[in-house]
Amino acid sequence: MAWLMLFVAGIFEVVWAVAMKQSEGFTRLMPTVVTLAGMVVSFVLLSAAMRTIPLGTAYTIWTGIGAVGAFLVGITVLGEQLSAMRVIAAVLIVSGLVLMKLSAD
Repeated sequence: MAWLMLFVAGIFEVVWAVAMKQSEGFTRLMPTVVTLAGMVVSFVLLSAAMRTIPLGTAYTIWTGIGAVGAFLVGITVLGEQLSAMRVIAAVLIVSGLVLMKLSAD
């Protein structure tokens, strides 16, 4: 259950990061509200997952899901640049996440 909470926390990290971009410096109300709500949900779930999962593992996986998720949303939804170097960087992040998960078992 802790791993599921950690995964969902990572998804909410992506939600709040994208909403923060859409808030235009917290000048737009609804994206700002989504940002704050997403942060709260993400942090609460991360905190709950850390009851079972070690800090280093949980935090690394949470930030990795957020980083790769934001990268994918940026490319697919926001039209950000896709380059070989950025893809390699994302693959390395995912590889690190897999290794971190395997080391926690």
